[in-house]
Amino acid sequence: MNFKFDKQSQPSNSQQTQQIKQWVYQALKINQEIPISLRQLQCTEFDCPPVKTAINVMNNFLQQYKIHKSMAEIEYADISQLLET
Repeated sequence: MNFKFDKQSQPSNSQQTQQIKQWVYQALKINQEIPISLRQLQCTEFDCPPVKTAINVMNNFLQQYKIHKSMAEIEYADISQLLET
């Protein structure tokens, strides 16, 4: 899979980034001292969604989640569904 990492694929709203991180802490019930990484990716291949957000929780082991939406489109319901997948 090819992903494009350019300025357009990066979140421009730090408030939105912080809100998503807070939702991740709440929904996954993890300690707020555990680092969370968010990255918005654009896929350039035919068979993948055009934009997705990757969420990495860096606990004792790395937990990775993907939401097939831009960071601006993510809502709490998307985060709370991560445990169901």
